[in-house]
Amino acid sequence: MTDTLVLGHERLRAFIVAVLDRWGAPPAIAATTAELMVRTDLRGVDSHGIGMLPKYHEWYRAGYIVPAAEPEVVRDAGPTATLDGRQGFGHHVARIAMELAIGKARAHGVGFVAVRNSNHYGAAANYSMMALAHDMIGVSMTNSPWPATVPTFGRRPMLGTNPLSVAAPAGREAPFVLDMATSTVAIGKLHVASRWARPIPAGWALDPAGRPTTDPDLALASRLLTPLGGTPEQGSHKGYGLSVMVDILAGVLAGAAHSDVQRRRPAAPARADVGHFFGAVDVARFRPLAEFRADMDDLLRSLKDSPKAEGADRIWVAGEPEWECEARRRREGIPLAPGLVRQLRALAAAVGVPFPPAG
Repeated sequence: MTDTLVLGHERLRAFIVAVLDRWGAPPAIAATTAELMVRTDLRGVDSHGIGMLPKYHEWYRAGYIVPAAEPEVVRDAGPTATLDGRQGFGHHVARIAMELAIGKARAHGVGFVAVRNSNHYGAAANYSMMALAHDMIGVSMTNSPWPATVPTFGRRPMLGTNPLSVAAPAGREAPFVLDMATSTVAIGKLHVASRWARPIPAGWALDPAGRPTTDPDLALASRLLTPLGGTPEQGSHKGYGLSVMVDILAGVLAGAAHSDVQRRRPAAPARADVGHFFGAVDVARFRPLAEFRADMDDLLRSLKDSPKAEGADRIWVAGEPEWECEARRRREGIPLAPGLVRQLRALAAAVGVPFPPAG
């Protein structure tokens, strides 16, 4: 497969910055966006890193992304705040919002910040993990104005994949970092499968007739993802409920788009109006930090040391695969699927920057 590339993270970061510069993004915003996108690829979440750049290019050209926009605080009261992203890059808006939540947690013990009028912010864990350096628990979630998930017993997409992330510090153990879609799978995983020309597992998505499909291209065309659980018999109502919860906090509470509001307002201007919700909890306000870290270590170790299923050689906790992938990819580089390589070459030609980048 001659189009397969493995590139170092610095080269990928430089390429993204060069593209965003052509769109008119100020250096600081371009640097933040590129850093978080590449960090996502380093952690092995290939659906939400540089793989999103072609889609961002589409949204930029359609007027959804305003590259130089800075978010505005529209409400600020004690431990809470609301930001208007002013159609800026979601990564830049989200980092500022999470920094604000952390500052409020430092002052009040907890901090919660809702965001409206933003854009896709990449991987939710990028922002929950910001709390770890401050000995805090971080929360991050986002919705989408483009539905892709059907309600349980439904046959029309009404919700985004609506991911959520929680990060908690530990002591000797790696931090706990949960990052999950509330659909059975993030729609970006369909793009990854398509780029590698691989089938998807049955149960991830439905075809236009509502039947399970293993064809990622058909699934992308139908945009009928199942809620987490897949079927009512396997608990899809739980994923459905979690998805609605994210839409309430990141959409309704923030004053952002929610469910299929864009479809019901076809005359609306080119505005994604993505909503986010961030939280930070100062552990030391609840109990001594050293005791919390020790108990976190005990919890995580007890899970990993518990009896393993037949044929299994390891029990993981959330965050471990990503920490290990990041260490490996920093050494060996980031693999790019053949389909993505073709997309990036086309994008590079369109904006007039070289790909692969020099290095």
